[in-house]
Amino acid sequence: MAHGRWGVDILAVTAIVSTVAVGEYAAALIVVLMLYGGAALEDYAAGKAKAELGALLDRVPQTVHREVPGGRLNDVPATDVVPGDVLVLRPAEVVPVDGRLLSAAGSFDESALTGESLPVELTQGQEVLSGSVNGAAAVRLSATASAEDSQYSRIVALVREAGASRAPFVRLADRYAVPFTLLALVLGILSWVLSGKSLRFAEVLVVATPCPLLIAAPVAFLGGMSRAARNGIVAKGGGTLELLARIKTAVFDKTGTLTHGRPTLEEIRTSKVCGPPPSDMELLALAASAELHSSHVLASSVVDSALACKLDLSRPLEAVEHATDGVSATVNGHRVAVGKRTFVEAQSGPVSEEPVAAGQLAVYVSIDGVYAGALIMRDPLRANAAATLAALAALGVAHIVMVTGDAKATADHAASMAGTSEVWAGCRPETKVSIVQGLVPRPVMMVGDGINDAPVLAVADVGVSMGAKGSTAASESADVVILVDDLGKASAAVRIGRDTIAVALQSIWIGIILSVVLMALAAVGLVPAVAGALSQEFVDLATILNALRALKPKEHAAKTAQAAMPRGQECLSLRSHQELPHGARGHQQGTGNTGLDD
Repeated sequence: MAHGRWGVDILAVTAIVSTVAVGEYAAALIVVLMLYGGAALEDYAAGKAKAELGALLDRVPQTVHREVPGGRLNDVPATDVVPGDVLVLRPAEVVPVDGRLLSAAGSFDESALTGESLPVELTQGQEVLSGSVNGAAAVRLSATASAEDSQYSRIVALVREAGASRAPFVRLADRYAVPFTLLALVLGILSWVLSGKSLRFAEVLVVATPCPLLIAAPVAFLGGMSRAARNGIVAKGGGTLELLARIKTAVFDKTGTLTHGRPTLEEIRTSKVCGPPPSDMELLALAASAELHSSHVLASSVVDSALACKLDLSRPLEAVEHATDGVSATVNGHRVAVGKRTFVEAQSGPVSEEPVAAGQLAVYVSIDGVYAGALIMRDPLRANAAATLAALAALGVAHIVMVTGDAKATADHAASMAGTSEVWAGCRPETKVSIVQGLVPRPVMMVGDGINDAPVLAVADVGVSMGAKGSTAASESADVVILVDDLGKASAAVRIGRDTIAVALQSIWIGIILSVVLMALAAVGLVPAVAGALSQEFVDLATILNALRALKPKEHAAKTAQAAMPRGQECLSLRSHQELPHGARGHQQGTGNTGLDD
């Protein structure tokens, strides 16, 4: 109050002064005790609500076991780890940095990051998340990032920011306090005038103390943030939860958000133009071997598909990557070229364009100067994409839009599969920004994952980043970061925001209604000052216990299916050429833009 912050505290000060003025010293002391007791209860409730968030901070690894030449281990600070270091994890140790598994297999507990209670089984070459806990066997991994750049460190930074935040919605309690204070003063003065007893004024003011208003909203928001963290969602502040509760429009990026952002093999087509064609698996093995050292996203998808089919790959010789076009290499004595049709055509002579459906793309392969066939690939829609959009609609988000840098045909196909009709295709980052800024109704939630999504995530009312596989820039500019590769968490975040606001408002009104009832009873002389001061403690307790309901992970909507792609693709049952539904003929790699630059 001395610093000009007038709010609910003025009511408490008035109650203390009035009880002292009429000689009810015991009641005044009880009011003081109640204020400090309420603060203690708030601290306890806040501590319970922050437990999930604090658990992340407490588990930050400080030292690691780094392998040096000769197989010896040196314990070094986690901050000294650089990409390429070989680390050894002992049983039950926390993974200190992002890495790639070198051991044949490993089991990891990711529950602190994702909320998934079952351990995740990984095999050699798969990514290991920093912050997960190693299982019962020691494993080796190769660091792919420093501690500072690892996912877990980014999560910890986000959690610190979230814990220090104070929601704008909490100030709503001060706005409730204005009419509440006026009502208390009017009732107190009326009871004083009508009864002729100044004590009656003090009795009314004693039960009008504002602890429910002070406590309810902060506890509810802390509980909501904790519940979100337990579900693999980091909200950067209580204000974000308030906005999530009011979302009217949701915007989704396509590649890496509605889709996995990693093409999978759908079909192998071998050429019958010259000589006996190679078998499907022979073609895939040679193409994957040639792609082993390529950094292109399609190359890793081809290699993953071959490994999923348990094919033996050979180390390529004289491998040359032709930027954006493809790779040429010698594999087991064969000269192999893999890439765009025009690139392969230059190695083997005329190559007819393979017919592909919307959303598909073709990777062409030649062997020893002869066109050998094509690998037909597609970036599949997440399994729960349609369910997530339907869940948002059920929560009252009536306007759902997809914006993407992909070609219109591919974008329309993905949108129809996901269940939305409004599509903006061929968008550059600055175009996405202008689209989101102009959308109504508001608030608008934008869900994306890539570096090019960072600007639009920042301008949206609520930016949601798919942080498990998304870029650091996207996570830093977003208001909400989803820690697990599950699109369903976007609708879960909105649901948690709405539940949290409902609990906060309910707790505030419980406190106000109970206090008004007590004030009315005190105004007619039924509640003495000391009894009124004691009864207010029960009002505080009821308010806090109700606000703690925001901690409970009770979901009111059906759980969406787990959409995360399994770690390591299954070997697909590949369709024959005749079974392919012939759609619009694509360009060199599918219908227009493949979407991989989105």
